[in-house]
Amino acid sequence: MRKTLTALAAAALLAIGATALAGCSNAQQDGAPVGNAADGKPTLTVAMELAYPPFETKDDAGSPAGIAVDFMSDFAEQYGYDLVVENTAWDGLIPSLQTDKADCVISSMTITDERKEVVDFTDPYAMAQLAILANANSGVASIEDLNQPGKKVAVKTGSTGDVYATKNLPEAQIVRLADESACVTEVVQGKADGFLYDQLTIYRNQAANPDDTVAVYIPFQDAEAWGIAVKKGDTELLGQLNEFIAQSKEDGEFDRLTEKYLAEEKKAFDEYNFKWFFDFDE
Repeated sequence: MRKTLTALAAAALLAIGATALAGCSNAQQDGAPVGNAADGKPTLTVAMELAYPPFETKDDAGSPAGIAVDFMSDFAEQYGYDLVVENTAWDGLIPSLQTDKADCVISSMTITDERKEVVDFTDPYAMAQLAILANANSGVASIEDLNQPGKKVAVKTGSTGDVYATKNLPEAQIVRLADESACVTEVVQGKADGFLYDQLTIYRNQAANPDDTVAVYIPFQDAEAWGIAVKKGDTELLGQLNEFIAQSKEDGEFDRLTEKYLAEEKKAFDEYNFKWFFDFDE
């Protein structure tokens, strides 16, 4: 958890005479800091589910990687934190804040009124819209086609696709699964007619399964805002994060992340005339 500079300084005084650790780094591993733990910086523990490339994922060595990791690394460097990334299952992300296991959560999480009751959110750092990955033989060409008796809709448990389906598809059978890949498999194998998730995920999975799936991008709700969650009342960290998000919208941070991780997808989104993740205009 985030420690004050005063506490760290006191700990350093108690450790006088101990062998100093060599080197200093602002890098991060899954659940552990890298570099000099006695460098005098406060530790920022960030929870994310490393299962959603390219936003939150792991590199070939198994270390945290992706857009969210780079973004938080840049934030930590600017504000003088040592960053620790905790890989956390989706349903444990908000509880990690409530139990003081993490200082903030960034995990492609949509800002919703329900979640705002238990955590505080930053200003949006990304925007996303839901789309449908449909089985090629399902006959699904719109969201209305899914709201039919006998239709099965796969959703990731607790996602906004789950929320949308629960509220708006009363005629369909909702199949709730733990992760995105399981939902995709259900559609590919014809066990579900459609899967509701963000456009990028649908685009990537349809491209990976062109013979078995079709993508339906017709908008059926407004764009969703993603935010970074902090514990209720943590105004200091919330203010720093909002300041960094505002700065990132002006200094090209989001353009750099797009070029590094999403250059081809950005071209495709432009061709489809989709709203881009980092387009914050109303």
